Amino acid sequence: MEYRTLGASGLKVPVLSFGAGTFGGKGPLFSAWGDSGVDEARRLIAVCLEAGVNLFDTADVYSDGASEEILGEALQGRRDEALISTKIGLPTGEGPNDAGASRLRLVRGVEAALRRLRTDRIDLLQLHAFDAATPVEETLAALDVLVRDGKVRYVGASNFSGWQLMKSLAAADRYGFPRYVAHQAYYSLIGRDYEWELMPLGQDQKVGGLIWSPLGWGRLTGKIRRGQPAPKVSRLHDTADMGPPVDDERLFAVVEVLDALAAETGRAVPQIAINWLLGRPTVASVILGARDEAQLRQNLDAAGWSLTADQVARLDAASAVTPAYPYFPYWREGGFQRVNPPPV
Repeated sequence: MEYRTLGASGLKVPVLSFGAGTFGGKGPLFSAWGDSGVDEARRLIAVCLEAGVNLFDTADVYSDGASEEILGEALQGRRDEALISTKIGLPTGEGPNDAGASRLRLVRGVEAALRRLRTDRIDLLQLHAFDAATPVEETLAALDVLVRDGKVRYVGASNFSGWQLMKSLAAADRYGFPRYVAHQAYYSLIGRDYEWELMPLGQDQKVGGLIWSPLGWGRLTGKIRRGQPAPKVSRLHDTADMGPPVDDERLFAVVEVLDALAAETGRAVPQIAINWLLGRPTVASVILGARDEAQLRQNLDAAGWSLTADQVARLDAASAVTPAYPYFPYWREGGFQRVNPPPV
């Protein structure tokens, strides 16, 4: 397994990590992802650790905390072999302080997460969303205390816009608070908006990308093709409307290239889609989800090899979309490109 340095930190993370959103299966959204209990979770974790995948990502809102509870129990006896990443900030109740990134919410939320995870520290704590109602200085000061107390090792963000992330980084620099070393964001062959602003920001500020939904909400599994109905068992039936919209023609164009490359390489379609991401700038780790061991083992084989330059170019061309202003390519032609080059 290849390991990469996470942003401007000394932490090494595997290029593939495991998303524990499939643990628990409570509620309509998370039951569509998966419903692994402790025994199944323990088996999946063993497969990951054997392959060198030691980063496990969860959140307090996943299955109302059940994901953290199952992950924590399944890691008993192997905690020191693993890195635990969890997220906080989305609503966990109806109370006025049950959401956001205030000092109260963060301290209380971390203590609750530690109990559910059955551990004394969180290796990477990420804010699940930007809290526009709380001053960034308050949020960062609370994270600073949690780091100093040893309850949190590193901090990051998730689902921030470019200005929200940059504002937080600037405040951290100004006051000497811990900087976000990771940004957990959506990125896939059919969701390339990450490249417009978050990628160049991550490259400039040394923020590592932790990529969620690398298969585009289940659209790049190889089960969806032009002229064929969606499979009867698919998370798309329950969750597609929650993700960014995808034009059907663009989706089918990408899938057709994936099919062609699968035939050329002998690899599965999901492996090719994930491998393409591993070659993109700022990507530190791609988070895999798996309902069972067979699916996990297939996805783990997405690492350890590389697409050719020609194969990457074909995927780039099929998945390309014209960015909105001010990211429109015209502004990167001629003199504009000389002063504002794209990430490489």
